[in-house]
Amino acid sequence: MISNIRSLSLRQRALLTITLSVLFLLSIAIGSFLFGEDELAIQMQNKNSSPSLSHWFGTDWLGRDMFARTVDGLALSLGVGLLASSISVVIALILSLLTMWSEWADRIVTWFIDLFLSVPHLVLLILISFSLGGGFKGVVLGLAFTHWPSLTRILRGEILQMKTAEYVGISKQLGKSKWWVARYHFLPHLIPQLFVGFLLMFPHAILHEASITFLGFGLPAEQPAIGVILSESMRYLSVGMWWLAFFPGLSLLLMVGIFDRLGHSLQKLLDPFQGQKR
Repeated sequence: MISNIRSLSLRQRALLTITLSVLFLLSIAIGSFLFGEDELAIQMQNKNSSPSLSHWFGTDWLGRDMFARTVDGLALSLGVGLLASSISVVIALILSLLTMWSEWADRIVTWFIDLFLSVPHLVLLILISFSLGGGFKGVVLGLAFTHWPSLTRILRGEILQMKTAEYVGISKQLGKSKWWVARYHFLPHLIPQLFVGFLLMFPHAILHEASITFLGFGLPAEQPAIGVILSESMRYLSVGMWWLAFFPGLSLLLMVGIFDRLGHSLQKLLDPFQGQKR
């Protein structure tokens, strides 16, 4: 089996990785809908149970099934990451296209990029999330407003290269407007970059959401977020209830790693110079 996988080309291995990653992420999204209120309800007769066949990840101090809570938490993180990354990608696209409008617009966008990158990321995220009222809306907007600078810088570099291209100069000589050039020349070239940037941005958004939630500045305690689960489990680790933090934390790292592999695999798939390598 391993030798068969190694015999595949780089493009084929990338497709296999993308397929397996998408199936895993779909299983998380679907699994969150399969668990009813019974699995998430308080059942004091089952409290503090270690992992078993009936409770794969054990139960917590209120008898709630940790596997169901973990899947729900991963699905919530998935939704937060998707929404925040989508908004951030749109911001990056708009700002990068503004850089082609004029020199002063390019300077303003570059100044904003440098400003946001000069502030510690987690501190800026907490400030924005807290100023917007916290909760789901505050976390999503905080993540969206802090994750666009790096992608915007990459897209700006691509636009600067394309501005000197011969076909762009010909379009301008034919009287085409800047918006026409942006729509028919720049945008088709930037779409693959945007998609890969979205997938690579997603793991950072999830980890930062879990971090500020763990610190108490993110999602509220009544939501089964991974950060909330990890924060609550800290007080029980000293009494030997290791499964409360181990399985949710490992599941979060697994999902982040899968998204990271998904982004790199798609990047290889879109690269015409690496498709046939082994």
